[in-house]
Amino acid sequence: MTYRAPVEDFKFVFNALADMPGLLKLPAFAGVELDLLEAVLEENAKFTAEVIAPTNRTSDRQPPVCQAGQVSMPAEIHEAFRQFVQGGWQGLRHPEQWGGQGLPKLLATATTENLYAANVAFSLCPMLTDGVIEALLLTGSDVQKQTYIKPLVSGQWTGTMNLTEPQSGSDLSLVTTRAVPQADGHYRLFGQKIYITFGEHDLAENIVHLVLARTADAPPGVKGLSLFVVPKFLVNTDGSLGARNDVWCASIEHKLGIHGSPTAVLLFGDDNGEVGAGAVGTLIGQENRGLEYMFIMMNAARFAVGVQGIGVSEAATQRATAYARDRIQSRAIEGSAGPVAIIKHPDVQRMLMTMRALTEAARAIACVAAAADDLSLEHPDAEVRRTNQALYDYLVPVVKGFSTECSLEVTSLGVQVHGGMGFIEETGAAQFYRDARILTIYEGTTAIQANDLIGRKTIRDGGATAHRLVSSMQQTVSELREVAMRLPAEARADLLLIADNLATAIAQFESVVTYMLEQTQENIRAAYAGSVPYLMLTGYVLGGWQMARAALACVDDQTEHLNAGISPAFMNNKLATAVFYAGVVLPRTEALGRTIHQGVALTQAVERSTLM
Repeated sequence: MTYRAPVEDFKFVFNALADMPGLLKLPAFAGVELDLLEAVLEENAKFTAEVIAPTNRTSDRQPPVCQAGQVSMPAEIHEAFRQFVQGGWQGLRHPEQWGGQGLPKLLATATTENLYAANVAFSLCPMLTDGVIEALLLTGSDVQKQTYIKPLVSGQWTGTMNLTEPQSGSDLSLVTTRAVPQADGHYRLFGQKIYITFGEHDLAENIVHLVLARTADAPPGVKGLSLFVVPKFLVNTDGSLGARNDVWCASIEHKLGIHGSPTAVLLFGDDNGEVGAGAVGTLIGQENRGLEYMFIMMNAARFAVGVQGIGVSEAATQRATAYARDRIQSRAIEGSAGPVAIIKHPDVQRMLMTMRALTEAARAIACVAAAADDLSLEHPDAEVRRTNQALYDYLVPVVKGFSTECSLEVTSLGVQVHGGMGFIEETGAAQFYRDARILTIYEGTTAIQANDLIGRKTIRDGGATAHRLVSSMQQTVSELREVAMRLPAEARADLLLIADNLATAIAQFESVVTYMLEQTQENIRAAYAGSVPYLMLTGYVLGGWQMARAALACVDDQTEHLNAGISPAFMNNKLATAVFYAGVVLPRTEALGRTIHQGVALTQAVERSTLM
């Protein structure tokens, strides 16, 4: 089977949960009609299904080849990338003045999820290019913007970010790449970077590297890092390409998954280029503010990787569901004339519903976050911009950490649904599992996201954003109970189950936020011992909230206008998934809450142990 974009779910989430109609009233999107966005979504669904998805197995089985410092991509990937560029997909959400289409990030979240689901390895190239564009738009000089942004937006050039070095890993204070100022205002860079995704390839005319390095007189640690633009080919004043820069690919990595993405070791200043020793670069902004600037790109990438997790989960769920419908094995548990499709067996149903529920909940969180980002940038009211910026900032580590951790569970369940065939590469289930494994690691591990959620997103504002979320979620519980009273008995029971379990989960969340605020003052190790459980609890609760809102939109006659064009079958399935999520997934928050509150005991046990 091939991938089919979940267009109906996107339309539902856009209208019922993320308020796309409200976004289109903002001045920045004046003249953009909902019909246009739906047409773009439909065309993207067709493109990803017909052009990108068929390359997924090619990416896995015919990885890029590195010879003499140059990386060659398979012909099938070249053709897919050509059509990606020709279709203008790179510029979807970027400003019109730079050749983009200026459409909402909310729409781009859907179109990029489809791309990730169709071929996650392929998608990493445009994902990083998006991050370079955002970083240059916000921090680049006028000359840098004029030189680089239009070719990046068009897809003519691609971009990378260069942080990690062999000795530094996630600790960027250990970066040693040197930047030496030149008399003409440029810098010459010397050093090595590793794990550079699409750091070298032959899909585009030029590759624009953003590189963290330090000058000779820079202060130690992360405060001494500066950010530089280092192109593969220098760019002449008329925009044409000039000499080959002194940045080279030493090798590409052999990996567990995402085989189609060349992960390069890059050498800067190896004296192999046409410009002499040292890779020529230009400083972005001011010296020693590089990490601040790079975080723009890192935040964009972290959100995008979270959406990658959702895309891979969707693809794995579709594959497992199709297999379960076709695979005939064993009689029904209640008895049957002969063997039935395994989708009729209760435990297979449990696995498939878990996959579906986690994927749809994570998608809803990501779309709500994207809408908050759109509002934070474009709403005319400063206070609305501020609160939505705080909300988006809070949700980014959740989207990244929760969605990618869920992708591991979903793709593992996908293998299990296939049984022994899931362990065989030909079914494709194993590839989803292998590809998903990196998602909790790159662009900041789950622990890094969890530490960020505690330190920068919960403690820094005294839990204000978290408490605003509690108030909003409690309002949804009240609405569930109010609407339930107007419904027939069976539907009433569904909504009351959702309301009761969501209320319990909200109480756990609120208790944990209070605990974190207290323990970071009294016993910081106890707080951070529960950082990942806190992130996962937050994701489960927020996912339960969005699924509860979805359930309301399915049954409340006052919100029927949100569901124009959505089929009754879809609404029935969405409600069933919301009930399953509330009944089966939300109770996980109780165990996580207890784990977090035992942080003091955990740290004391570790201190007494000789294992650490």
